[in-house]
Formats: sequence, structure tokens, C-alpha cells
Amino acid sequence: MVGETRNVPASRAVEVLASRLRRRQLVGSRATALETLLLLRQVISKARFSNLEQLVATIREVGRRLVDAQPKEHSVGNTVRKVLHHVREEYHTATRGSSAPSSAPSFSIAKFVLQGQPRKQALVSQKSSEAKSSVRESDPDDPDSFARGLKPVLMEAIQDVLDELETVYDNISKNAKDHIHSDEIILTLGMSKTVEQFLKSAAHVRNYSVIVAETAPSYGGREMAKSLSSGGISTFLVPDSSIFALMSRVNKVILGAHVILANGGMFAISGSLIATTAARAHSTPVVVCAGQFKLTPLWNLYHEYGALDFGNPADVLEFENGHMVDKVDVVNPYYDYVQPELIVAYITNDGDHPPSSIYRLLKESYDDEDNEL
Repeated sequence: MVGETRNVPASRAVEVLASRLRRRQLVGSRATALETLLLLRQVISKARFSNLEQLVATIREVGRRLVDAQPKEHSVGNTVRKVLHHVREEYHTATRGSSAPSSAPSFSIAKFVLQGQPRKQALVSQKSSEAKSSVRESDPDDPDSFARGLKPVLMEAIQDVLDELETVYDNISKNAKDHIHSDEIILTLGMSKTVEQFLKSAAHVRNYSVIVAETAPSYGGREMAKSLSSGGISTFLVPDSSIFALMSRVNKVILGAHVILANGGMFAISGSLIATTAARAHSTPVVVCAGQFKLTPLWNLYHEYGALDFGNPADVLEFENGHMVDKVDVVNPYYDYVQPELIVAYITNDGDHPPSSIYRLLKESYDDEDNEL
């Protein structure tokens, strides 16, 4: 559309965040989601628009620039989609004149409109105000009136999303005692803040043991084992090669996720596919702890076993081993693709869900038109 680009704020903040994402100076799903949300709040507060389409175009353009900078951090696009969903939901609530409750903030545009907007007609009777329960998209005498009326509500909506992100660990962990029982042996791998908080929460009321695979070559499992042990949990650090041999003793596998895909599968730290495959061979349940901001409407179209996101091959085979480097191709993927049939349930900040229900959660969280930003 002509005019969309002129509404996109050429903000230095957008370029700075895009640069940080591109250079991997900012990594991690929750960290990138928080930074994206704070940036969108800043962009919206400064944007000028006279109708909903201009506002949506502004948000989508900023989202595209961030996603293009780092396509593998899916929480960036997910956060943009979430904000767009809130924007449309609040606007359509107002234009329908509906007072029905929604998942959006309790302070809605509908209530704002009924209170009378700061325009020439502000002193009309209560009856006419109720009859006109819609937002006017243009006012020739005051072209910025639409934006002024909408921005306070958008700030409330963004604050709701921000609160959800800031409390995601607590909300996932609050029912940990229902999933972990005394004397169980839990297997996990890598360093996941969500899983760490989940296990520590259960340790307040349960006595159990955790086996942590060290997860080479990143060795995040070492950090996880140290943290759990310092929290008073009986912890055993084992090499990745021991996963299958130990699985017969394990009662439950608890993993984190980098992103949850539309088909119910997920991308998770390398080694997750080995653990879940071994769990299926021993009929051991696999549950995944992840916030709903990791839900993405995208599919795994790249590779059968992993994401096209690779680390330094020297972490796997050092260049000092020159006689081997010349003879092999070394691949160091960040994430495995774990099929939905290998997962029993996702534990999210909004309850527990089987992989087959992910499509329904996506419909509730995002709009179909935002699947591709």
C-alpha cells in the first residue's frame, strides 16, 4: 500500500535491536520476546496513524525487520503477532459496541468510547454516546485524534503481555508438584531456565532425583546440574552417551523448548531427539515446559531432524586435529526437531496441553493473517 512506508518509524531503536539479533548479542526466547515487546511499545507510542490499517502496517513492518535480522529467534515474530492480535481484538470490540469480556485487558476501547472521546462531540447526551459505540477513523479537524484515543488502550494491552512474560516461570512452576512425585528419577538435559524453576519449585514439597545430561558441545547441563544441586536436589551429571543406558531407571523426561511448532512438534536443544527417542523405546513419558510465547504458527519445512541453525564446528572437532578435519564434514546444530508423537504434554503458563491441541492454542493467540508477517 502506498503510504505504509511513510508510517514506519525510522527509529534507531529498531535498527539497534535488529543489529543485536543479527550478531547474536541477544539470544534466548524470553529475552528476545521482552526486548521486542519493549521496542513495540516505544514504536507505537511515537507512531502517527489515523486508522487501524496504518497502525497494523507500522507494527508489521517493524516485525518484518526484526524477523529478517534473526529468523531463528521465533519468539520475536510470535510477540509481534500477539500484539497485532490484541490491537485488532480491542478495536473490533469497540466497533461492534460489544461489552462481552475478552482475553484482552479489562480496560478496553469499548469502555473508553462509552465514556466519550475528547472531540467536539464530547458533550453529547448519554443516549447518543451509547448509540455511537464505534471509533471514528478520521477527523479532518484533528487527524491525530484516532491515535490519541487508541494509544492508552494499546499501552494497557502491551503491559498485559509484558506481565505474562515476566511471570511465565512462576505460572509454569505453580503446578510442578502435580507432575513430579516423591522418589521419582527425572531426566533432563541442557540449561533451561523454565525447567530449572519447574524442578526447584517441585523440590519444596517432593524428594526426588534428577539426572542431567551434560549436553555437549555446549555443556549447558553442567550449569543446570550445579544450579539444581545448590538448590538441595539430588543431582547426577552424566555424559550424553549414557542417556539410553539410564533410561530404564527414569520415571519421566522433562525438557525445555526453543519453539513449539504448529503441528505440535518442537525445536529443542541438540540431544533432545536422542533423549525422546530413548524415552519412547522404554515407554517413559516426555513432558515439555515452555511458555505460550514460544508457540509459532510455522512448520518444520527445513530438515527432518533439526533446524538449519548451526554453531561453530570447532566446538565439536578442534582444528588442531588437522588429519581428521580434512576428511570429515562437521555439523554442530543448535536445535533438534522433536516430532509431536514423541511428546506426551506441554506444560505452559496457561495449563497443560497435548501436542494435538497446539493448533487450537494458535488460533486463540494469533490471527491467521499474521502467520506470515
